[in-house]
Amino acid sequence: MIGSLDVIVLDCPDTRALARFWAEVIGGEIVQFDDDWAEVVLPIEGSRPLLAFQHVDDYRAPEWPGQVVPQQIHLDVKVEDMDAGEAAVLAIGATATGEGSDGFRVYLDPAGHPFCLIVPND
Repeated sequence: MIGSLDVIVLDCPDTRALARFWAEVIGGEIVQFDDDWAEVVLPIEGSRPLLAFQHVDDYRAPEWPGQVVPQQIHLDVKVEDMDAGEAAVLAIGATATGEGSDGFRVYLDPAGHPFCLIVPND
């Protein structure tokens, strides 16, 4: 195992509205809430993954069942050591995008889906 699934992130035009919706659907609690990012914890205390909502300018909703506009979602995988995690995902076929910061790095899976490696908050 390289890491553990920590956050499921949905792109959206309105983080507040979508966080309220999903908190109601899953009985979760909103723990972070601003215009760019919101997080909902599952109703089981300390439960992971979180459900998060990321603001995207000019958001286009996915088509269903068509795929002209595919679903927008990415996974955050928590690792203890960012460099070791990066080496491991690259070894199994990920592509580094060069995007990120001290707390996260963005990669593409073999089919081009973005995902992030993240380090735990201390």
